[in-house]
Amino acid sequence: MSTLHRLPLFLLILGIACASMLVPAAFALAIEDFHDARSFFYAAVLGLTLTTLIALAQAGQRHNRSALRQLLALLGVFIALPAVLAVPFYEAVRSTTYLSAYVEMVSSLTTTGLTMFEPARLSGPEHLWRAQVGWMGGALMWVAAAAIMAPLTLGGFEVTASGEPGQTPSHGAMRRDQADPAERLARGARALLPTYIGLTGALCVMLLVAGDPPLVAISHAMSVMATSGISPLGQLTGATSGIPGEMILFCFLFFALSRLTFSSDTVQAVRTGLLFDPEFRLGLVIVLIVPTSLFVRHWVAAFDVGEEENIVLGLRALWGALFTALSFLTTTGFVSADWDTAQAWSGLSTPGLILMGLAIVGGGVATTAGGVKLLRVYALYVNGMREIEKLVYPSSVARSGLVSRRIRREGAFIAWVFFMLFAICIAAISVALGLFGIAFEPAMVLTIATLSNTGPLIGIASAAPIDFIALAPGAKLLLCVAMVLGRLELLAIIVMLTPEIWRD
Repeated sequence: MSTLHRLPLFLLILGIACASMLVPAAFALAIEDFHDARSFFYAAVLGLTLTTLIALAQAGQRHNRSALRQLLALLGVFIALPAVLAVPFYEAVRSTTYLSAYVEMVSSLTTTGLTMFEPARLSGPEHLWRAQVGWMGGALMWVAAAAIMAPLTLGGFEVTASGEPGQTPSHGAMRRDQADPAERLARGARALLPTYIGLTGALCVMLLVAGDPPLVAISHAMSVMATSGISPLGQLTGATSGIPGEMILFCFLFFALSRLTFSSDTVQAVRTGLLFDPEFRLGLVIVLIVPTSLFVRHWVAAFDVGEEENIVLGLRALWGALFTALSFLTTTGFVSADWDTAQAWSGLSTPGLILMGLAIVGGGVATTAGGVKLLRVYALYVNGMREIEKLVYPSSVARSGLVSRRIRREGAFIAWVFFMLFAICIAAISVALGLFGIAFEPAMVLTIATLSNTGPLIGIASAAPIDFIALAPGAKLLLCVAMVLGRLELLAIIVMLTPEIWRD
């Protein structure tokens, strides 16, 4: 085990990814899809052989010496690893280009779920590989958040931590963890991966009991835990589990609202507990307010078509809005089968701009969700409330407490800086997509879908369907950059460009 600690982080992840290719190979062999079985098996053998040879060459050197270098390795994982993951997928599909396969793997690994393949075009093992890559990307972010992002006060931790982004906070526990980054990474994996795997298995079993086929159940279970929104059906409309299956998925989506739902290793407040977590409470408020507002809007419109007394349609419309709102807030992107029921009830369509706004807000810090993150939105809200309070009562004194003061002042300032960087990225990428001949509306939808890691937005937020596969190669690569930016966040990229990382 100590030898593994000395290996480069990228090489460790590469070895795990190559070994995981044996899973779809075994599945393809079981269903007698021998071409897919050979594609994944040969890629696994070749990848493991090369990884082993490189590991032997690097065994005498010590790597993972700092969290900054681990962060740089994480960037390399999201850029270079999809090139390896795309090899068996490209060989298995046969009717696509390698660039399309690479974009698909970047989308899966960053848990974006932006696909360019119709469900009927891919076989079962290929669908499983997409969901599996997304699931591994979610597991990587769980571990990286605690072992890499937290010590560097990045990924949302900068709002509450006492250190500045890219610097080790002065908190005592953080100093002890910072002493050995390799050991901290291994400890985070041992603590979080069993929970991640156990929750995925439990969700899969529940979906099987609800009536989903095995491939659909395992794919949806992995996609919900990773918030990737990848489905062999394309969406939940064709799921045989129906509303019971959606209710099961709805319960597990809450794990993306706050890290406190599955771990207590990042608690910064004195009052612990899920009910005292500002992210979870803010997420609940949003999930309740948005569907209720949509329901009232459709209910008022139902009077014009004489359907206001159709209770069944009304309840189904409310459930569709509730599930879809939580799904897009967590950047999963699953759409309820009853999402369109509201339109049949009232005759009004639901604007996709609402779902785009939910995706931009995003889920909790240190979860698999993308977006701006609920904690940053909460910091801006607290700061705004305090400024309004000072306008009304200039002599008022704010609540005491180190964490409260940090969130109101430095935390809100950093959150505002991040929000501005996020907005600048949206503008820059939208303009760049326009240079490839993409109109304003689809360019904006594609930009928000990739930066917030909510790929299914392109199928529901735009008034006209977006033909992703017909985009120019340059536009596809630009969207890959946006997906990586959304996954790692621009603050982390800026930290990597600081001179200190090259002096370590």
